[in-house]
Amino acid sequence: MNTFAEPASEFWSPGLPIRVFILNDHEMVRRGLADLLEHDGFDVVGDSGSAAEASRLIHILQPDIAVLDDRLPDGTGIEVCRDLRSAAPRVRCLILTSWDEQHAVRAAVLAGASGYVLKRIGNNDALVDCIRSTAAGIAPIGPGVRERVAESLYATASAPWLRAMTRTERKVLALMARGLTNGQIGQELVLPDDAVAAGVSAVLQKLGFRRRSLLIPAPIPRAWELLH
Repeated sequence: MNTFAEPASEFWSPGLPIRVFILNDHEMVRRGLADLLEHDGFDVVGDSGSAAEASRLIHILQPDIAVLDDRLPDGTGIEVCRDLRSAAPRVRCLILTSWDEQHAVRAAVLAGASGYVLKRIGNNDALVDCIRSTAAGIAPIGPGVRERVAESLYATASAPWLRAMTRTERKVLALMARGLTNGQIGQELVLPDDAVAAGVSAVLQKLGFRRRSLLIPAPIPRAWELLH
């Protein structure tokens, strides 16, 4: 997987424990992740099973890393990450997902996350390594991957997810893929915050990222090769 360096976080420096927040709607999973991370020397400063609560708590707690579950009863980790990019921009986010790798990289790109970790049995070392490298300013997803995935998300007019979207939703998708925050999208399209949030939610629903969505996108050409 490609890597690139980001500016070091002002909330973490070598020698200090990395402060982590966990978002997952299963309490036993949260407890298991917390035990795993604390055993490896991380400081788990908080957790939640709700997207709305997590957005509020992470803004207050200001962890170094937020590990965000892909789909939640009241939203997605993608939406939480997008909220944090405005409310707590120094917090780096990782999407914890059960999607396949191509869908996972789409999620990370649309969220503006530093990267993602797949939910797999025995994948604990990958999570620990990803958190450490992300806190050190080395993002798991390089800019070349982001650009190519962003282009492929809206380059084909006949794609089923584009045909299902309104004109405004297509514009929101294009700006999300370019890395704009919700606030920047609102400025670009001259839309109020609630309209942008609704547009983002609709885009994620039609791309197959929300829990109740039945529409799963077709594979993005060349995205798989870019991950290796």
